[in-house]
Amino acid sequence: MHALARQLWPIARSITGDGVRRTCLMLQEEIPGLTVHEVPSGTAVLDWVVPDEWSIRSATLTAPDGSVIADFALNNLHVVGYSEPVDQHLELDQLQSHLHSIPDQPTAIPYVTSYYNRRWGFCLSQRVRDELQPGTYHARIDSTLAPGSLTYADVVLPGDSQDEIFISTYICHPSMANNELSGPMVATGLFQWLQRLEHRHYTYRFAFVPETIGAVTYIAHHREELRERVIAGFQLTCIGDDRRYTYLASRHGNRRIDRIAKRVLASRDNVVHYSYLARGSDERQYCSPGVDLPLVSIMRSRYADYPEYHTSLDDLEHVVTPTGLQGGLDAVRECIQTLESEMVLIGNQLGEPQLGRRGLYHTLMEKSTPADVMLRTNILAYADGQHAITDMAELFGTTVQSLTPMVNELIDHGLIRTAHQSTRNHPGERS
Repeated sequence: MHALARQLWPIARSITGDGVRRTCLMLQEEIPGLTVHEVPSGTAVLDWVVPDEWSIRSATLTAPDGSVIADFALNNLHVVGYSEPVDQHLELDQLQSHLHSIPDQPTAIPYVTSYYNRRWGFCLSQRVRDELQPGTYHARIDSTLAPGSLTYADVVLPGDSQDEIFISTYICHPSMANNELSGPMVATGLFQWLQRLEHRHYTYRFAFVPETIGAVTYIAHHREELRERVIAGFQLTCIGDDRRYTYLASRHGNRRIDRIAKRVLASRDNVVHYSYLARGSDERQYCSPGVDLPLVSIMRSRYADYPEYHTSLDDLEHVVTPTGLQGGLDAVRECIQTLESEMVLIGNQLGEPQLGRRGLYHTLMEKSTPADVMLRTNILAYADGQHAITDMAELFGTTVQSLTPMVNELIDHGLIRTAHQSTRNHPGERS
């Protein structure tokens, strides 16, 4: 994964353009069957419109003494993303409004974009900016903004069931490691691992999209099949460093994948939990009302939580490591293994069954209900196709070992059955 990230590192990606296409073509070499799609500029996607395509060939900012202080060819973060073309000579005081830097990170080049408002700009380290001398500067950006298309790629890896596990990541950031390349790398690793399995119960859908507008576009084109088939999903981003693990909940916060993700990460050190209120990536789209996928984000250091975020310091030497990527891959893989292997419980009766005639209820009605009877009724109450025995043990504050005899008893009496989780077990959530 780390070696592939190094190959992808130099590509100047944005939400449209050849950088995304080149990235998809390179991923096709690692992911058999990955299909690339083009959506024309001007296409309405939900409440959004696919923007014009941005192409950039070169850009330089030249100082009065002739030295080049920003060169897109040397670092693709030097230019504000989606900058319109410019070829101007400006005095320093005129130029300042087009410059971007981070005062408290003097060596970092910031990542800045302006997708939906026309402007141009250069990004510099604060140290370089502080040394600028008065005089006439030459700003030149050779770019175009014109009708083209938005590019995304997807692949479906079939399983025994049409029920799907959805894995999405984004491919729209230029040369940054954790915030960009870690997600596609871990997604690629997951695909290759899943492809090697002799047996897969679930079908797996992978999407590689530009952030926000790409996810919106994907939903616009696939909303019904996503809502009908997806039983769990993962948004993969910022999943390649060694510092911590992060879980960000689905919008409801209590889906089965929420419970599994929390249990998996609980076995690791230095874990941070966030509610959906702390969202910031494409979970905003996939979990939004009307789409409402059971999707969580598993990260290492969450976006905006590590100092190198959205800067040139987010690199493959000091931030993203082979062990960091492996840890991210292992965490998601463990969640998937749980989904594949762990059965949920489903009630066979409409309403609460009569336990008394089966010898499962107390015969003398008193002020309190015996604990074993309450436990049986609790099992029945949550045998809804969304809870496995591990979920129930966690919810009831007991152990799997204490529940297992009662679960087997209820199965023997034909009151519940086991099955893989299915979207068809909870139609109310799909309304």
